[in-house]
Amino acid sequence: METSARKNNLRLNQLQKSLRRGCGRAIADFNMIEEGDLVMVCLSGGKDSYVMLDILLNLQKHAPINFAIHAVNLDQKQPGFPEHVLPEYLDSIQVDYHIIEQDTYSVVVEKTTEGKSYCGLCSRLRRGSLYSYAKKIGASKIALGHHRHDLMETLFLNMFFGGKLKAMPPKLLSDDKQHIVIRPLAYCKESEIAEFADYKKFPIIPCTLCGNQKNLQRQEIKKMLNSWEEQFPGRLDVLFKSITNIAPSHLADNELFDFKNLEAEREQSKLAQQSGNDLLNTVNLF
Repeated sequence: METSARKNNLRLNQLQKSLRRGCGRAIADFNMIEEGDLVMVCLSGGKDSYVMLDILLNLQKHAPINFAIHAVNLDQKQPGFPEHVLPEYLDSIQVDYHIIEQDTYSVVVEKTTEGKSYCGLCSRLRRGSLYSYAKKIGASKIALGHHRHDLMETLFLNMFFGGKLKAMPPKLLSDDKQHIVIRPLAYCKESEIAEFADYKKFPIIPCTLCGNQKNLQRQEIKKMLNSWEEQFPGRLDVLFKSITNIAPSHLADNELFDFKNLEAEREQSKLAQQSGNDLLNTVNLF
């Protein structure tokens, strides 16, 4: 029994170090958190947001900069939603928090055509509520719990169903230029997040809105990626690296790369080379 407990503690520490390392790298690479920031950490009650809050609180204690954390949950008034769970948990860890109460559930159910996904409208309404509250409290950063797998899923969702080569950015300026959204778990693996959440025994609250819908496009993409990883271990590591290593000259977007004027660039290169040769010949005369 003691040996088992020791192994569990060892594994928990390994997971925490790995997640802290991934989170820390993402924060540094994208300058996510700065001195004096008020970071509004958005909690849904799912494993990802619990882990994000836990890791950020841990980093806050050891970071070379000072920043504040304010946890926020949007109570969307879903039937059967256990309203007591998050407040009790947040009180137990003594974190500053606020619960926003807004019935977006009824709006989503009413406005969404039968058979269609709730996710699009739900996320827009949720985002609007969170942005409004962030402005009210003066939050300089809004932290969301999306992880590495989410970024890759979004890449394929946009390619397969949107005709765009676009993923989910680790850091984003909102359309109205008022809010900066950060995703500290952008480098973290979903498998490690799930395992860490299980060890920590977070009081997970299942989503009864889109979580109950079947055959969602994102779920199909998730299955595809998981099957690739099972068949070809390490493929997702390479795939994720490709998101951070883009070559616009080898795609076909005229907005990202000036294909139309390659001839002019070639001529400029010829002129520069000829000018260099002329200068060298002049020097050699002396």
